[in-house]
Amino acid sequence: MTEGFDFSALSGAGRVLCAVSGGADSVYLLHRCLEGAEAGGYAVCAAHYNHSLRGEESDRDERFVADMCAALGVECITGRGDVAAFAAERRLGTEEAARQLRYEFLSSAADSLGADLIATAHNAGDNAETLLLNLTRGSGLRGLGGIPPRRGRIVRPMLAVTRAEVEEYLSARGIAYMEDSTNALDDYSRNRIRHSVMPVLRGINPRFDLAAGRAAALMRADEEFLESLARSFVEKNSDSLGLSAAALASAPRSVSSRAVRLLAPRALSEAHVDAVLALSEGTGTAFADVPGARFVRENGRIRALTEMPGGITAREIPMSGEIELPEAGLVLRSSDSVYRGEINSSLNTFFFPYSKICGTIYCMSGQPGDALRIARRGCTKKLSDLFAEARIPALSRPLVPVLRDGEGVLAVYGLASAERAVPKPGERTLKIEFAKIN
Repeated sequence: MTEGFDFSALSGAGRVLCAVSGGADSVYLLHRCLEGAEAGGYAVCAAHYNHSLRGEESDRDERFVADMCAALGVECITGRGDVAAFAAERRLGTEEAARQLRYEFLSSAADSLGADLIATAHNAGDNAETLLLNLTRGSGLRGLGGIPPRRGRIVRPMLAVTRAEVEEYLSARGIAYMEDSTNALDDYSRNRIRHSVMPVLRGINPRFDLAAGRAAALMRADEEFLESLARSFVEKNSDSLGLSAAALASAPRSVSSRAVRLLAPRALSEAHVDAVLALSEGTGTAFADVPGARFVRENGRIRALTEMPGGITAREIPMSGEIELPEAGLVLRSSDSVYRGEINSSLNTFFFPYSKICGTIYCMSGQPGDALRIARRGCTKKLSDLFAEARIPALSRPLVPVLRDGEGVLAVYGLASAERAVPKPGERTLKIEFAKIN
């Protein structure tokens, strides 16, 4: 029985890349995609990633896939990586490290082979296991929604196909495949669920895999609806200064928590979400640090200041003091000063009238979409255009200090200052100067 395979997931593609490990599921995937190629109007290619985790067994699988694809006339790209070293370097679990490297390779292989879609061999059992694994972690609807049928150009046409159906198909046609010895072990959490929990649930309902898939689909639909509400909420209650703290505080938890996650650049734990939501209930200036960003509450608004990869970590500028910016090789000094008409053509010293400062000033990397109306030039420019005009390489741009307050960009080190914060002689100002670290 193979009616669970979703050929419609491949419709519209000119070329489909099958991720083939050599195991039963991926071999089934490759043969089913080939069966539907003529009717579907697409070509099939393949890719295999050697994780180098099982020694000779990993190399055996790579050879098997290469030979099988050659026999089938399927173009195949193979690659390999040191998952253990990558996991140690990034402080990741072995499974997560393998997943990241594998998908990075598959994306590159698809580009090389001109594939529109990448098909993976996740089956109904994998989907049920994912639901259960996320349940043990206390996940919300997103996690309990299981494996999404599609994400970007990655499609999973086997989510309604059971392992029994896979084995029946391959056995009936005498198609060989490789066994992964680690699948028989309980070393990984997923394998413990597979070997200890799933048999019990199938004893209660022999079609538990498919039942769990239906439940996951229902929760996925609910999650998509709630996320759409959260997106509408953010759009309705945001302006150039950020999201209304009062609106966030009064929103239902199902909306407010998703609004916070939408604003964050990375996945957040429940504790991180709680920390940001706590900001919405206070007054004055405060912040909460989460992975990849600092959420700041100022002037009744909450916004996320994101950290650029390899860039400058957001720092609050004191009224008087010194901050080192080792990322940029600079030191920043701030002090109270009376402006006496000094002209600093190198733009490494700035005077900001206290009356023109909106809330707290931060020093950080530029943010996507940042712009300012430039003093004495009477024009508004995006930071990306300023960097381009100054011929600053893309990789160096996150290391250019940007000063900003609650209204946006105040100044860009070495390039520009904002028209809205130009001082008058005799005004009391916050003086900020940059100097090279010796």
